[in-house]
Amino acid sequence: MYNIDRYICGSMIKKTKERQRAIALRKKGLSYNEILKRVPVAKSTLSLWLRDVGLAKRHVQRLTRKRKTSQAKAAKACRAKRIKITEEIQSLAKKEISKINKKELWLIGIALYWAEGCKQKETNTSERVRLGNSDPNLILIFLKWLKEVCLISDEEINVRLYIHRTGDEKRALRYWSRITGIPIRKFQKTVFKRHNIRTNRKVDNSKYFGLLDVGVKRSTNFNRKITGWIEGIVNRVNNIGE
Repeated sequence: MYNIDRYICGSMIKKTKERQRAIALRKKGLSYNEILKRVPVAKSTLSLWLRDVGLAKRHVQRLTRKRKTSQAKAAKACRAKRIKITEEIQSLAKKEISKINKKELWLIGIALYWAEGCKQKETNTSERVRLGNSDPNLILIFLKWLKEVCLISDEEINVRLYIHRTGDEKRALRYWSRITGIPIRKFQKTVFKRHNIRTNRKVDNSKYFGLLDVGVKRSTNFNRKITGWIEGIVNRVNNIGE
């Protein structure tokens, strides 16, 4: 019994010393994790010991900076992990696409125009072929489709830049000219978007090049033909008329 009492007494003295040391370290501005490295107790016990211990303003500021630094580090690590996963998925998916033949490119172009191009309506059955987008890869595929599949000549194609007044027109023209290989002198007069941009997002103007509109001259009947192609795809997919 004597040995048990001595053990209990010794344990209580040890706990008291640990508590005092933890409080002293907290008053010096150390975080819970920093204290736990020096005072090996349960975090719940530490929280109980330190719940009434106040901190000086400079210590609060230090801990705030430390917490923000840790959060930023964790966010950076998560972002790096997401980027790695994204790259791996995209790399594998890219390999699933084999060589694309002319017929497949034809269908791709039809679907692309179906989604992004100007379609004729009952109120306007004379709409010519036009497609506008800010994605340079989409524009390049559309131009390739026009020239190589639909046999539209360079002379029949016109391009026009649409850009907000806050954008850099000259820089955007140089960008789209380089992407398409079309000289700036052949671009039609730029159209400036007049409405105000209202967004809470941080806009990176260094990557803003407006939208490029690609059109085909005297292409009303061509647009009607594309509409027929689209309807044919719909019929085939839905097994209509078979």
